[in-house]
Amino acid sequence: MTASAPDPGTAPDPDADRDVPDTDRDPGAVPPVELSARARAVLALERRPWAGPGAKERAIREELGISPVRYFQLLNALIEDERALREDPVTVNRLRRLKEERRGRR
Repeated sequence: MTASAPDPGTAPDPDADRDVPDTDRDPGAVPPVELSARARAVLALERRPWAGPGAKERAIREELGISPVRYFQLLNALIEDERALREDPVTVNRLRRLKEERRGRR
């Protein structure tokens, strides 16, 4: 009994399981990288309404395990990140508007 060669029409595609960009359409295409779990948690926390400033700072420390200063550093970097805009456009655009308003008052 001899092994026959696999039919070329049914051979498995070696790239089938990979997230390969379509370089025929866009040679510089790179697969988009998703936001980290922490970045998503920061956006989720920012989306919530707060009764007062103390409640938000407490939630930042308890839920994220970081200081409020570090939270706002992460948040400021996130609002400039296009991945964050795709993830949560309402929150990111609101924060961008607030940032521009503050910049205009200076």
